[in-house]
Amino acid sequence: MADDPLDDFTAEDVTLRGDTRRIYRKGTGPAVIVIAEMPGISPKVAHVARSIADLGATAVMPSLFGIDGQDPRPDNLGRVGAVRNMLGTITRTCITREFTILATGKTSPIAAWLRELAAHEHSRCGGPGVGAVGMCFTGGFALAMATDERMLAPVLSQPSLPFAVLPGRARAIDVDAADLAKVQARCARGLEVMGLRFAGDQLSPRSRFAHLQELLGDSFIGIELPDDTANPDSMFPRPHSVLTEDLYDEPGQPTRDAFDRVMNFFTDKLGLPSTTPESSAGQG
Repeated sequence: MADDPLDDFTAEDVTLRGDTRRIYRKGTGPAVIVIAEMPGISPKVAHVARSIADLGATAVMPSLFGIDGQDPRPDNLGRVGAVRNMLGTITRTCITREFTILATGKTSPIAAWLRELAAHEHSRCGGPGVGAVGMCFTGGFALAMATDERMLAPVLSQPSLPFAVLPGRARAIDVDAADLAKVQARCARGLEVMGLRFAGDQLSPRSRFAHLQELLGDSFIGIELPDDTANPDSMFPRPHSVLTEDLYDEPGQPTRDAFDRVMNFFTDKLGLPSTTPESSAGQG
């Protein structure tokens, strides 16, 4: 894939809580916040947003890190360039005050900004509420956003923390105890949270899903996929990114079925038209 100009999105700088960030919108209807994985808004992250817009929702992508629209794959940047790009983005993000992904049991300050964005977009777009999908390091942000009653459809795709294999980090998610208690209370009243991961993914380990199941009970919809169902053309040595790099976007493929379950989750929770989206075959 080449870099994505994102020119079918409307770009706007939005200031919330004194912090100005570029956001990209596409579509009409209730808002769904698409929070990019590392190293930023890639063409495949934009594909997720376009698929959400096709549902009859407004896809809203905030730019949090990286170069918007850049294809991070080695066939675009070269293998050394791709590794340098990924590690550089992770390093810069880890030391930024808005993110506390090196800590455990804390909610990153950026989650408060994202909650404000969700409230802003709900006021702008209308509907019963908003949805969100966080991926990789941003997976926990979607959960932290669920403390707000307007968040009706939080999705955590391969929620990850750096150094997940270290003691105390395998079960952890970057949401503090007070926020988790609020999410638990909302789940007791009917909120559902969806999570996705590959079975062998050590960055998003099985113990993290088990912990979420303990916390949220039947309100946590955990989808775990066998590693051998991933896109064989992935840029990663091991399956990781369920909705993007490792999506095998062909009818009948388990990852495509999981992608469609996410789209149906947004459709159901946000009262969107009951039609199955056409996922763009050939994107994988």
